[in-house]
This record gives sequence, structure tokens and C-alpha cells, in this order.
Amino acid sequence: MTLLASHVPAAPIEPDLFRRMLRHQAASVVVVTAPGERPAGFTATSFTSVSLRPPLVSFCLDRGSSSWPTVEQADYVGVHILSRGQEQVARTFATSGIDRFAVHDSWRAGPHQVPLLDGALAWLVCRVAQRVHAGDHVIVLAEPVLGEHADDETYQPLVYHNGRYTDLR
Repeated sequence: MTLLASHVPAAPIEPDLFRRMLRHQAASVVVVTAPGERPAGFTATSFTSVSLRPPLVSFCLDRGSSSWPTVEQADYVGVHILSRGQEQVARTFATSGIDRFAVHDSWRAGPHQVPLLDGALAWLVCRVAQRVHAGDHVIVLAEPVLGEHADDETYQPLVYHNGRYTDLR
């Protein structure tokens, strides 16, 4: 499809159309956790590596999220790459209006009091390097300082595509 420059609209596409279009992109599923008086955690599909030198990762969070006030204050966060058997973990941390850490009680306080979830394919403890406001979200840039991953190559990641959780099988 070829678009002529004179036919390209000047306004951005509608949010609902944009959301429908992005459903075609497969994404890994992570849970981000942050320590606080009440720890926070949320499911994200926006996690990506940014740089190897220095090591940097990023994720995005809606500023209207119940997790945002805790993440906004956190010096360190945890990022958990979920395995295909952890769909319920993803659903729990995507559910609003609940105490996610009471529902999912398989976690422990790790370094810097960051909540670490059991059973993840890999986890990182990251120092928050920068928060960049972008529309209704914040892009969090973070520097991994500790991490662990499953050595078993049979583990598969949990993937989100077309509005549902799936895996690479």
C-alpha cells in the first residue's frame, strides 16, 4: 500500500483503532513489582531491553493505574518474565481493585525489599534510572542490578497476542 504525502492525515489515529492495531503485535508478558508500604505490582506487555552498555530496560505504566503512586516513589523495581504456566499470575496482576499480593501469595521480599514472584522464567531487580512522561503513560527506564533465570531450556515464555495469553508451542 502506498500513501501519498498529501493524503496522510495530520491528526493521530483514534485510540480504539490504535489499540485494535496493536493487538496484532505479540508481546512477552511480565509482572513489574515495587516495594512500598503496600507493595505494588502490575502486568505489562511493554517491557523491552533498551541498551547493553549500560544495561537498561524499559516498561510503560498508565499514570491512572493504582500501581503508579508506588512505582513513582520506588528506587528499585522487579521485573518478572512469566512462563507459559503463569497465565493466572498475569491475570491476577492485571486485575484492578484487589490486593494482588494477597491473592498471589507465592512471593518474597528480595533485595531492596522488591517483591520477587516465585516461578518466573527470569527476574530482574532494577534501579530506576529515569521516568519519562509520555501521554497518559510513563516510560520507566531501569538499570538491572541483579537477576536470575531458569536454566531449563524447556521453559517457554507467556505471550500476549490478539487479546489473549498464549505461548510459543
